[in-house]
Amino acid sequence: MKKPYLLSIEYIRGISMLGVVAIHIGSQYLTNPTPNLFLLSIYEIASRFSVPIFFFISAFGLFYKIDLAEKFDYIKFLRRRFKAVLIPYLLWSIFYILHDDFFYGSGIPAPGYALEILFFGLAKYQLYFLVILIWFYLLMPLWIKILRMMTFKKFLILFFAQIIFNHFSSYSVELFQFTNSLPPDSTLKLFLMWRMNYLVLHYAFIFLLGGILAIHSEKFFDRLAENKKIIGAGFFATLITLEGYFFYLVLIKNFSPLAAVNTAHQLSLPGFLYTIAASIFLFMLFENFKFGNFSQKILSALGKNSYFIYLFHPLAITYLMLIFAKLNLVITAANSVILYLLTIFISLAASLFLKKLRYFFDRKEKSV
Repeated sequence: MKKPYLLSIEYIRGISMLGVVAIHIGSQYLTNPTPNLFLLSIYEIASRFSVPIFFFISAFGLFYKIDLAEKFDYIKFLRRRFKAVLIPYLLWSIFYILHDDFFYGSGIPAPGYALEILFFGLAKYQLYFLVILIWFYLLMPLWIKILRMMTFKKFLILFFAQIIFNHFSSYSVELFQFTNSLPPDSTLKLFLMWRMNYLVLHYAFIFLLGGILAIHSEKFFDRLAENKKIIGAGFFATLITLEGYFFYLVLIKNFSPLAAVNTAHQLSLPGFLYTIAASIFLFMLFENFKFGNFSQKILSALGKNSYFIYLFHPLAITYLMLIFAKLNLVITAANSVILYLLTIFISLAASLFLKKLRYFFDRKEKSV
């Protein structure tokens, strides 16, 4: 029998959010000309599962509740999902456009460019995730149809097709040259240049994997309990492989740290395998191991507030970096850790404060 609520998804959401913030703190740490490579690899490499795993748990949560044998109410589904994703996406995009005009003097975009910003998720560097998620929702009938027809053979074909597509999209010199050869005002160039910001094909496998495992959740949870050591070994093996790839690029191939980070990302083959292993490992961890009350409270708080923290944390980073600059603080290894912890703390505190404020006004409204 299925559980009515999965705490593991809530905990994974919190852990993933910590990873997303780590990646963005890593971007700040990369401004240091001599970063500590090990710390940088934690920020930028070990956290690489963070974005795709959100698609995994989103699909798991959706298909955990959907009966594929029943008729799917597409309109009702879109209403609920767009209320939770599209409206916040539009509001936060407008907020960041206005904020950056105030803070950087970037100006208010013309209507045509504003549509481009909204379509590709360019208002702030983390918002493209919501654009991809919206496309996943829009294509929900397609995912349902695929999962209804899924067999093990088709699953393997999908697995290898994803590897090939990701490699082509990420590393093809021909695609890069073709994109650059297009006229500056070319619509095709725009869509090719920002393909990572909207094209769900980059994450189709991990999304469908979440759906498959949700449909067979009882067997999945049984296998997690039976294969804890194997799953743990798989996770650490893929993590070491991805980290090794990063250090190989820097130390052997003489890539700059930035170039290595941009090469050993989540769509590389090691990154892709690491994402799958991390998704299964975290489910195994939170479904089969008990945590103390304090740890559970922390994990729950991070999970329940992860959406707001995800949307808000660039704001915290912006103003913390302004304070660091005023104090003449260089982003050293130690200062980057302080920046990371302060970003999490401020973002979480802001989320909890707004929830308290909303609760206060809701009570006041009911008492009138």
